[in-house]
Amino acid sequence: MTQKIALVTGATRGIGLETVRQLAQKNVHVLLAGRDRAKATEAALKLQAEGLPVEAIALDVDNANSIAAAAKEVEAKHGHLDILVNNAGILVDDLAKKPSEQTLDAWRKTFDTNLFALIAVTQAFLPLLRKSDAGRIVNVSSILGSNTLHSDPTSGIYDFKVPAYNVSKSAVNAWTVQLAHELRDTKIKVNAIHPGSVKTDMNSGGDLEVTDGAKSSVELALIGADGPNGSFSHLGKTLPW
Repeated sequence: MTQKIALVTGATRGIGLETVRQLAQKNVHVLLAGRDRAKATEAALKLQAEGLPVEAIALDVDNANSIAAAAKEVEAKHGHLDILVNNAGILVDDLAKKPSEQTLDAWRKTFDTNLFALIAVTQAFLPLLRKSDAGRIVNVSSILGSNTLHSDPTSGIYDFKVPAYNVSKSAVNAWTVQLAHELRDTKIKVNAIHPGSVKTDMNSGGDLEVTDGAKSSVELALIGADGPNGSFSHLGKTLPW
């Protein structure tokens, strides 16, 4: 079997880095993408030292030229892409402010990275995914994007209103549904996942280890032909939109 090629964005640390590790442990050749090529190379070298098939690539998801250059690099080196994990994301809401008090700048920065950049990366790599025998796109969303749970006073996230971040993830979920419908008759499957409340630099109050936070992305990246398309899940459990 030809070794699969995967690309993970925002992969120099945290959940992204662990996603790279777990995919590589399953004999996937993984492109570890980061804004800073030096940092991406440093992270990749550490995984290579563990005997894992990992390659560094520079990819700033907020920079159109960087995205285009990365897509050309992948095409030149590998000719196709089997897995795209859109992991890069930011949270810049001021937790001390109410939803109506968040600045427009915070909203714009959040959507530029969490939604528009995700779409831009997907558009750039979709031609290479179409060359795969079984293309997979995994969008790292969040349970905080669930409008159903945000509207339910009994849910665990009901009082956690971080609006720019939450709504950007709702939009990621909506984009996932739209793209999955477009690609429903192809060999490409598109799904969104919630990694869990993971102990990362962005989430100091997490309760899951990073190893568990990467599992959902890896699981959806490796689904077979009978796997879901257009779903939103966490560790195999379907989540409400």
